[in-house]
Amino acid sequence: MPDLANLFVSVGLTEQKAKETVKNKNVSATFVEAIDLAKKSCEVDKSIGGLLYQISTRLKHKEHLPVIVKFVAGKKIKTEIQLSCALDYLKNNPSIPVDEQKFSDASGVGVEISPAQVEEVIENLVNENKAELLSQRYRFNTGKILATARKLLKFADGRIVKSELDMQILDLLGPKTEADFGPVAKGKKEKKEKSGSKSGKEEEQQWEDRSLMEQLRGAALKFHKPGENYKTEGYVITDNTMRLMGEHLKITGGQVRTRFPPEPNGILHIGHAKAINFNFGYAKANDGICFLRYDDTNPEKEEEKFFTGILAMVKWLGYTPYKVTHASDYFQELYDLAVVLIKKDLAYACHQKYEEIKGINPPPSPWRNRPISESLALFEDMRKGKLDEGSTTIRMKHIMEDGKQDPVAYRIKFTPHHRTGDKWCIYPTYDFTHCLCDSLEHISHSLCTKEFQARRSSYFWLCNSVDVYCPVQWEYGRLNLQYTVVSKRKIQKLIDAGIVRDWDDPRLFTLTALRRRGFPPEALNDFCAKVGVTGNLCILEPTMLESCVRTTLNNTAPRVMAVLDPLKITITNFPSDEGSIEIKVPNFPADESRGHHSSNLTKSLYIERTDFMDIADKNYKRFASNQSVGLRHAGLVLTLDRAVKGDNGDVTELIVTCKSVEESPKPKAFIHWVSATSSLACEIRVYSRLFKHKNPEDPAVVPGGFVTDCNSNTLTVNTAARVEASVKNSKVFDKFQFERLGYFCVDPDTNDNKIVFNRTIPLKEDPGKN
Repeated sequence: MPDLANLFVSVGLTEQKAKETVKNKNVSATFVEAIDLAKKSCEVDKSIGGLLYQISTRLKHKEHLPVIVKFVAGKKIKTEIQLSCALDYLKNNPSIPVDEQKFSDASGVGVEISPAQVEEVIENLVNENKAELLSQRYRFNTGKILATARKLLKFADGRIVKSELDMQILDLLGPKTEADFGPVAKGKKEKKEKSGSKSGKEEEQQWEDRSLMEQLRGAALKFHKPGENYKTEGYVITDNTMRLMGEHLKITGGQVRTRFPPEPNGILHIGHAKAINFNFGYAKANDGICFLRYDDTNPEKEEEKFFTGILAMVKWLGYTPYKVTHASDYFQELYDLAVVLIKKDLAYACHQKYEEIKGINPPPSPWRNRPISESLALFEDMRKGKLDEGSTTIRMKHIMEDGKQDPVAYRIKFTPHHRTGDKWCIYPTYDFTHCLCDSLEHISHSLCTKEFQARRSSYFWLCNSVDVYCPVQWEYGRLNLQYTVVSKRKIQKLIDAGIVRDWDDPRLFTLTALRRRGFPPEALNDFCAKVGVTGNLCILEPTMLESCVRTTLNNTAPRVMAVLDPLKITITNFPSDEGSIEIKVPNFPADESRGHHSSNLTKSLYIERTDFMDIADKNYKRFASNQSVGLRHAGLVLTLDRAVKGDNGDVTELIVTCKSVEESPKPKAFIHWVSATSSLACEIRVYSRLFKHKNPEDPAVVPGGFVTDCNSNTLTVNTAARVEASVKNSKVFDKFQFERLGYFCVDPDTNDNKIVFNRTIPLKEDPGKN
């Protein structure tokens, strides 16, 4: 460490800077290499050392180090502005070998700016700003003149330009006077309109309120442009990178291409909604395309219902894949690329058992350095089914970012594949398949959650090792909700234990469960937009999602009337001899232009049992023996004549009279109702939170395991409810607001004999409501 620090001081760094640089291993190594290269052709003095230090901290691709050091050592690049132009050129033109003539031109080699040229440019700029200079004198902001001068005199020494400007301003204004040093006269400040100035919190809220499409087009993303993969941090340049990039661009035309690659071994959950929105949304927002690619490399876990279920959920969220593909579409190409990897001595056949190689630090494989021909022969035997399952794998000679050594590329599985049948008995792993399928489909942006960040360097390594086009992997923050589990294995455990019925049980947060409960896809998309485009892990309470659901349904769910706990009413002076009046009820009372439906007002009605009290207290506003009540949409006010009670003392029927609203004092409340004769019997299912704790998987909070954290009685079934007849022909998943009760959705269990509703979400709670 002292030797390195002394070396860095000898080429111009201060002692403090030298010590700080030594601590950064990457910069130190590059700086030492740059000094060694420069010393071959020159004495490294302070000026050259300063430029070499900047190269060490700013050079994107180390392969360019010999070229740029040669130009610095040869004193062709002498200034910081030249160096900046040189680094920009290499960033935008990463091909090896470097075109030295173009590099030289871009770096301003040989360009001499005479004092006369500097004087002329500055004189012209001072004249253009003369009026402001005379008015503001030495308070004039000279930065804008210098910025323009730098554009016109790109390779001029900045100190000379600044000195010339100072001299010409002095000639124009003369020496500073006492007034130039005095305080600035305070003018009357103009009040800014509220909309013109926003606090950080307001700006954050404004960003949150943007649609996902706006965010995916906006400044929140710092993704590369298609074809500029090499500008990404950590992207590896090889001799063939630019040739392969050119071929990629010919195929794609510079189009954004993404993919959503789920494993077809389970149902999608709320976290996948963000992945779908991000992958499909980014492509859509940038006029690109998105593939739905099933990662079907584990045949024993895959079922047809998962394939169809995944596609259905993608379409439910409003997206259409450009093309539906499968990893199995590329089994032959993947096999051929594995052969290439073995021939390059970058993969080998290994006989260690799974138990031996799992984890981060397994013992080294004794077969790592076996002959290439041996590995090729064993791989062929694996393909032909000559070796036992578990006896042999193909492993890649690579250490992943998380420390995992030599990940498995292929393993033996004597399980028929749902698409390829018995053609293959070897299957590639995710680590081998993921990046190569991205390459074969010419994906421009491989978007995945943050936990795959540890595989990014492996992604680049494998594509470059087999010499194919290399996409860029970008990571975003995972979305998790509290009070739930989404693991396929854990949901299956809940199903097996009889706690939930199936993958679409409305107490779960799978997408099929949310659809069955009545969550509209627009609300899920809005929720993803509010979570925002972020690389941070998002752990949220379900209330934020419920708020989005409530907002969406408030605008889209037509209003109807239903009674959950019916209490019969008989109107003795019903205003029609026919016993029935057809009334028009607005689907959206706040906007009657959105249509109406018919409802029957009859002599016998049902109201909610909770809407009647024997004697009203001062806070009670609904029906009572001493208090009239209005009927919603009917234009009638009811007054109690008498209450009929059963043997147990409970009220079984109310005998009432009615008057029109115009003839009666305004009642304190209007209640909902349904006809006793024409309403439909229905089943209402009300679901409540499945788990007691925010994180039921945390052993510190739930030592008995997540199954023990389940609430009891999380489903209430009401078979006595009634709903108005207008919903008779509703389809499964149709959504309604039952006035004053909440939002409800038609369940798939509905049949010709029974209509079943799931409560999606209650209306927003109003603590003062009585």
